[in-house]
Parts: sequence; C-alpha cells; structure tokens
Amino acid sequence: MTGEFDAEGFVLAGGRSSRMGAEKALVLFRGEPLIAHALRTLSEAGLRASIAGARSPLENFAPVVTDEEPAKGPLGGICSALASASALASASARWAVFVPVDLPLLPAALLTFLLREAQTDGAVAAVPEVNGFAETFPAVVDRALLPALRSELDAGRAGCYSALQTAAASVGGSVKVVPVADAVRDGRLAHPDGLELSYWFLNVNRPEDLARAEACGS
Repeated sequence: MTGEFDAEGFVLAGGRSSRMGAEKALVLFRGEPLIAHALRTLSEAGLRASIAGARSPLENFAPVVTDEEPAKGPLGGICSALASASALASASARWAVFVPVDLPLLPAALLTFLLREAQTDGAVAAVPEVNGFAETFPAVVDRALLPALRSELDAGRAGCYSALQTAAASVGGSVKVVPVADAVRDGRLAHPDGLELSYWFLNVNRPEDLARAEACGS
C-alpha cells in the first residue's frame, strides 16, 4: 500500500491472447511490453502493483499472484488477487484496483478518481461509465466482497460486473457507476496526453488494435 489510498493494484494478465496470436502481456507497445505499461499506470496512481494470473513468466516485471481458476476468466483472477498473501500485497489494504493488461491508453488519473468516488460515497466497488454503459474495468473492489465473489465464481456465474453487483448487495452495499464523461467535461479528469475519452478504453485484442493504439496521440 502506498500513497493516499488504502489500496493495492493488480494487472489482470491471465487471458489466452488467442486473437493477438502471441502472448499479449509481452507484446510491445511503443517499445515496451503491455505488462510494463499496465504496471506503470498503477504505480503512477500511487499503488503498489502486482500481476494477477499469467500465462508466461512475468515475475521479472512484478510479483505474480497465481490464478487458482485460470479457466474461469477475469473473475477467477480477481478472487485470487483478493485472497493473495501479504508477501505479494498488503492484506490490510481495504481496496484492490484491477486493470486489464490490454488497455495501454488508460490514464492513472482515472484510477485515483474512481478510488476517491468509491470512498466518498461509501460504495464497496466502483467502475467507470462511458456513453451510458458501465465498463467492467478498471474496477475498484473492497476486499470484503471476496466471499460473495467466490460464491458467484463457484456457482459458474463468472461475469465480473454482475458478480460485483450481487456481491455488493450481499453486504448491503452498492457498486458506484461513475460517469467519466461528466468528470472530463467539467475539468475534474483529463488524460495527460490530451487523448479524447473514447481512446482511453481502446482494447488491444488484435494486431490491428495495437496499431490503432500506437497511432493515438502521435
């Protein structure tokens, strides 16, 4: 735990990378592996960063939390990260912040904004909303949700957003859906490179997505 928040950061890197045709975490974006970009985003938000799940050796980049349910998608990685030992992440930290490895244009300012929104409103989770739709990631999650999230995973309900909603309700809390466009419009949130909001969530799944992301801001 570092900085102003009682929080830790995790990069979700357990995907199969089938559409990329190569290990996504190690694909180069602007001269660096995508995993390095994601870890730096967490670090710039003042968070100690670990990696949740990995399909290739990534220990040289940051501590790796083994995904105990690698076939069950991101929710398996989230549960493993929330349960991780203090040797990898502070078990005393209330919040965990999750970013996927394939959103290289995501600004660190969005993570700190979501954390403040969750803490201010007393929510137990927070996700961004763009164009009227809730984005699953980045996600701020209270560690107290682990038992309910694991129950959802064990029951075969692996959708992250619906699992967060169910878990939040189980503890009498809520998932705060934060309208990011409003914050950008009124100057509370901005990208350091001046990128428009539509590019922040550009998902790099395929080589053509990578080329599009590379071209942004250049």
